[in-house]
Amino acid sequence: MKINWGTGIVIAFIAFITFILYFVVRMSTDNSANHDLVTEDYYKQELAYQKEIDASESALAMDAKLKIVKSEKGITIFFPKKFDYKKITGTVSLYRPSNKHLDLDFPLSLSKTHLLIPDNRLVDGRWDISVKWQYEENKFLFKERLTY
Repeated sequence: MKINWGTGIVIAFIAFITFILYFVVRMSTDNSANHDLVTEDYYKQELAYQKEIDASESALAMDAKLKIVKSEKGITIFFPKKFDYKKITGTVSLYRPSNKHLDLDFPLSLSKTHLLIPDNRLVDGRWDISVKWQYEENKFLFKERLTY
């Protein structure tokens, strides 16, 4: 049987549509391609973004930069020694972009000028660390991306 050019075009269209539909179905049913927002309360966080900018600027103005060090024990966050660690309050957020189930939030409770996040709570890969802390009446924010 001889195929004319009209039949060839129809077969090519059907093959192309089948090819596209295969990938659409595969990507919409695949669990590795999450279609969630980055965080559950994304829009609420966007409205509070100016407060974050102000806290970051006050940290720069008062020379309140934190230092993060990776070690075998975990991640250590060092606070400036000029501040009394007993008066520091706040929260530490560890955000994992690839898996929201690994995100960690916990309050700051310092017994020294540094905070250790143990190795057993961390999985290898990229972490976004956000430390919102307060000393007396001043609010500070420190953000850093870290590959553990």
